Amino acid sequence: MANDHLHLPNLGDSTGTLISPAQEKALGDAFFRNIRSQLDISYDSDIQHYIQAIGQKLVASSDNPRQDFYFFVVMSDDINAFAGPGGFIGINSGLIINSDSESELASVIAHEIAHVTQRHIYRSYEAASKLSLPAAAAMIAAIIVATQAPDVGIGALSAIQAGSLQMQIDFTRDNEQEADRIGIKTLARAHFDPRSMPAFFEKLQQASRYYGAGAPEFLRTHPITASRIADTRGRAEKYPYRQVPNSQSYRLIKTKLRISSAQNSIKDLITFFQRKINQGTPEQRAAMQYGLGLCYLQQRKYPQAADIFLTLSQRYPNQREYLTALTDVAINRRDFTAAKKLLLQLQQKFPHESDFQFEYINILLTANQPQQALQHLKLLEYTQQQYPRYFLLLAQAYGDLGQKVNSHRYMAEYYYAIGHTSGAIMQIKLAQQAKGLNFYLSAILEDRLQFFMDELQALKQLQAQ
Repeated sequence: MANDHLHLPNLGDSTGTLISPAQEKALGDAFFRNIRSQLDISYDSDIQHYIQAIGQKLVASSDNPRQDFYFFVVMSDDINAFAGPGGFIGINSGLIINSDSESELASVIAHEIAHVTQRHIYRSYEAASKLSLPAAAAMIAAIIVATQAPDVGIGALSAIQAGSLQMQIDFTRDNEQEADRIGIKTLARAHFDPRSMPAFFEKLQQASRYYGAGAPEFLRTHPITASRIADTRGRAEKYPYRQVPNSQSYRLIKTKLRISSAQNSIKDLITFFQRKINQGTPEQRAAMQYGLGLCYLQQRKYPQAADIFLTLSQRYPNQREYLTALTDVAINRRDFTAAKKLLLQLQQKFPHESDFQFEYINILLTANQPQQALQHLKLLEYTQQQYPRYFLLLAQAYGDLGQKVNSHRYMAEYYYAIGHTSGAIMQIKLAQQAKGLNFYLSAILEDRLQFFMDELQALKQLQAQ
């Protein structure tokens, strides 16, 4: 039930029995719903695929490879990363852009993974044991959002009047050292360069001298001292040196995020890519061509963009980013026949990628084929039916078919999945007022309405504390 309490009297216990797996999953899911509603999370399929891939590679080499993790990118120029309950780990786009190697990026992710596997985050959230599940998730999300978007986060903290509770994400010095130690071990096991951790920490510390009050948030939530850098360097140098090359996906995702960053104009980026397009290895030159193609796509210069992406996809057929970019050109040109053909190719090459199936269904809806879209939606696997986009597409398909009850019903599930519980309640009420409501649907709607209202009430009780 939405108003169940967590009952975590041993939240400070170091034995690892802090919270049951079911409680952890429920708290993590609720936490991520809150994060979705407050931070600008990337839903780009290439970005999400990459951060999940590097994250899961590190998890497989961690102290607890069976633990569930979910990695996502927050579109923010700030250099930061954070771990939340349930294995949800967010990495700011600014951190990826400002890393000089894939191993540097991996070092931060490995550090955050260690905070989760060693249960550090639960010891920082002792107040959560006194709250209902939705209230605890909202409180934890508010703390983290305050480090990502201060104006939003401080407002969220004020709204829940949580100043009277013990709320912090400041890890102890011992926590940080343990996360460093385990993170370095994880890096080495996953075949990244362990020396990248002290190198990145040192770079951040040196940069902070020029930032002044605007130092990277990562330094505020994970204070870096000279002794900590020395300690991580000493541990890293125990491993034999080996050169670890960057993956092409790392180069391409950095390029894509650089274009999305508010710090650069398209005109300046085009100049940058054109200047570097003939420098470096073939892969580095391809990344610059890719960046130029993305700039042309933003400028709606579709023929020039298509030529670049087609050439790259033919030269590197197993590099998914080139084919997805070519698909984006077809979609923007409203060439749905070509887009569907390309998406079918992507589904064949990457059969476990939900985004390609969702995009194919979206094209069917855009092409006014809701019945076909609905058939495809019903064939998706259960895990794919838990994504917010599944509910959104389902609502759109039923709406196009004139089935308002189901359209509002699934739009309610979409709003709830992205953290807008009040919007979910409104959609359920609209469904209840629509024509064609039978006893079965009426019972489902009443049950979901009560669930959403219980959750909203729990948050209101937190505000009143």
